[in-house]
Amino acid sequence: MRRRDLVKFIVGSTVVWPLAVRAEPVKMPTIGFVGTDATVWGPWTAAFVERLRELGWIKGRNVAIEYRWDQASHEQDAKIAAELVNQKVDVIVTVGSAVTALKQATSIIPIIFAVADDPVGRGLVADLARPGGNVTGLSLQEAETAGKRLELLHEIVPHLHRLGVMADGGNSQAMVEMSEVKAAARTLGFAVTVVEIQRPDDVETAFVSLDAKVDALYVVGDALVTASRSRIITYALTRRLPTMFNIREFVQAGGLISYGPNFPALFRRAAETADKILHGTRPGDIPVEQPTKFDLVINITTARALGLTVPQSLLATADEVIE
Repeated sequence: MRRRDLVKFIVGSTVVWPLAVRAEPVKMPTIGFVGTDATVWGPWTAAFVERLRELGWIKGRNVAIEYRWDQASHEQDAKIAAELVNQKVDVIVTVGSAVTALKQATSIIPIIFAVADDPVGRGLVADLARPGGNVTGLSLQEAETAGKRLELLHEIVPHLHRLGVMADGGNSQAMVEMSEVKAAARTLGFAVTVVEIQRPDDVETAFVSLDAKVDALYVVGDALVTASRSRIITYALTRRLPTMFNIREFVQAGGLISYGPNFPALFRRAAETADKILHGTRPGDIPVEQPTKFDLVINITTARALGLTVPQSLLATADEVIE
């Protein structure tokens, strides 16, 4: 090769190589999103994505979201956790029931629980103010509002003397709330019948055992109950049984009444936590937050179908009345 051609070759090589490096595509941050049921979670997912957009994170443009649905199965949680870790997502958003499996799969990838009962007691975080580790999120305080729910249910069902309580027998926090409900029921002079479920197929058997024994049903909410929503509401309506839930989506689907944290608001705040983490804040330095908005929702159509008259004072205080 002549000297002049050799110089051209060397110069050309030094110019082309950096351009090739700069042309490599940049990987978008990826959020792993682990929920129970895509249909039930629809409003919460939408709230999360909308808040991300307001913060500058546009799905498909500068952030990717990998959705996974576990149908309240702990076995699925373990598989999903391994999959998301292998994908090297940048942060995982979920609920308290899935955090244990995720923590076992990774101590590095940040984990945000959008909803969880007693995160310290369950070992999800070390402390509410300074969680430490790779986990933070929002606490629900469901057991603390159990007595309030029972009082509201009694207002709308004044003939209530025998109370049924349905809960996930495999969820320790559901058992804590159930104990709170039983204590409140004793104070009000109610007899209590407890039925436990551990999978969606248990719902029918639970209702059979309740027949003619109770005047109303208090349902302790968790991931399994959410996954079993349609069955619970269908059986309750068939048996003309008034129901109390913790989230509005059950009442929108035909339940009688709900009182609890506003879940879309919690998922919006979870998006704000994800924004902080994607900008470099360590999850262990982000305090676990408490709910600030609680909603009372009443389905007046269901009340009429059950032959109940909702007091005007209760309707006046409701955040939403469904007709």
